[in-house]
Amino acid sequence: MARDLSKILPRVLIVSRRTVRKNKFVDFVGEYHLDLIVSYRAAPVIVPRVNGVHMLLDSFEPIHGVLLCEGEDIDPSLYDAELSGFSQQELEEIRQLHASDTAIDREKDSIELRLAKLCLERNIPYLGICRGSQVLNVACGGALYHDIEKELSKKCSQERVVVHMNYENYDGHRHVVRVLKNTPLHKWFKDSLDEEKMEISVNSYHHQGVKRLAQRFVPMAFAPDGLVEGFYDPDAYNPEEGKFIMGLQFHPERMRQGESDDFDYPGCAAAYQEFVKAVIAYEKKLSVITSLPKGLKFDQELDKTRKSIVRSFSTARNMYGAGRGRISAKEFEFAAGAEFLEENTALSLQQQNRLKQMGATVRNASVYIDRLKLNDQMEKAARVIIERMSIEQLSEKVSFYHMMGNMCSEALERKLKNIIN
Repeated sequence: MARDLSKILPRVLIVSRRTVRKNKFVDFVGEYHLDLIVSYRAAPVIVPRVNGVHMLLDSFEPIHGVLLCEGEDIDPSLYDAELSGFSQQELEEIRQLHASDTAIDREKDSIELRLAKLCLERNIPYLGICRGSQVLNVACGGALYHDIEKELSKKCSQERVVVHMNYENYDGHRHVVRVLKNTPLHKWFKDSLDEEKMEISVNSYHHQGVKRLAQRFVPMAFAPDGLVEGFYDPDAYNPEEGKFIMGLQFHPERMRQGESDDFDYPGCAAAYQEFVKAVIAYEKKLSVITSLPKGLKFDQELDKTRKSIVRSFSTARNMYGAGRGRISAKEFEFAAGAEFLEENTALSLQQQNRLKQMGATVRNASVYIDRLKLNDQMEKAARVIIERMSIEQLSEKVSFYHMMGNMCSEALERKLKNIIN
C-alpha cells in the first residue's frame, strides 16, 4: 500500500535554508511546513541549497507544486539598484541589527526565482510564506522595503507602528492585520472575523516586506502600518482546477497555542490545505496529458493550411519591412494570413487602415479581395489547431496574453493621464 501511495502522491518542491553547525553547512526546512504538506496528502521534495542546483531543476520533474518559505534577505540589486537611497551608515546599522538575515545567499535567490518563474510560466501551484512571498513579488516585477523600520515606520504615526520581528519571542510574537473581504483569506478566517474590524493576530518574523506590489496581484490583508501581509493572483486561483498563486508575509503554520499543536484560528492551516488541493488537481491534469498517445500529427490538409498562414505572415512582414511597392505573384500567398486575421481578430481602426494599405498594394489582384471575405473553413482549421494544443501550451498562451493585456492597460492609462493633464 505504501508503495502505491508513493507513486500517486503529487510532489511539492521546497528549497532548504543553509546554516552552519559544527563548522559545517547544514540544510534544513521547518518541520511545520513539511507536516502540513504531508498531512494533506502530498509528498514534499526538498531541493538542497547547493551550488549549481539552479541549473539542475529539470532533474526534479515532475513538479506539481512549489512551496517557498523563510530565509535570508533577497539580493536587493534584484529589485532596488539604489538600495532605497540609504547611506553607508544606515546600511551598516541594518546589517548589525539583522545579521542573520542580511547575509545574502545568491544561490538560494537563483534557485527560488527560477522556480517562481517556472510556476508563473506553467501555472504550477505556488505558495510563498514570508521570504517566499517576497520572492514571488520580485519575480513579477514588484519591489521590497529594504528595511521596514527605516523606510516604513518613520512614515507612520506612532499608533500605527507595527513590530514585525521579535528576536526574543520567535513563535509567540503576534501583530494585528486587517483582512480584506471577498478574498481567500476572508473565506478561510470568516468564522474568526468580526465583520466590522475584520482583524486577526498573526505571527511574523521579518524586517523586509512588499513596497510595491506587482500589478498581477491583489492584496488580501494589511498591517496597521500599511504593509501588505498577503496577496494572490485572482486569475490564477481556483484550487479545484489546480490554480493557486499566493504569497503570505505572516506565518500561519506557527500560529499555535502555547506548546500545543492547536492553531490560534481554525483557518490557519487553510492555506496549506487549499494549496495541496490545487497541487493534487494540477497533478491530475499532467497525468491526463502524459497518458495521451504520443506522436499525434496534423493531417496533410490541415498542415498545409497552417504552413500557408505562417508563410503569409512572413511574406507580409518582409514586404512592409522593406517598404516595397511592387510584389511578385508568389507574394499573393499572404492573403491567407490576412484572411485568418480578419476572421479571428477584432480589428482596431489602425489595423483596418493597415489592411486597406495592404489591399492597395495588391489592388490589381482581385483574388486577394475575394479571399478577405468570411471563410468558415479557415476558422474551423484554426480551431482544430488550437484544440490540438496541450493544456500547458494553452496555459502559456493565456498567461502571455494576460501579461500583454496588463501592459497595454498600463500604457493606455499613462496616455490618458497625459491627455487629461
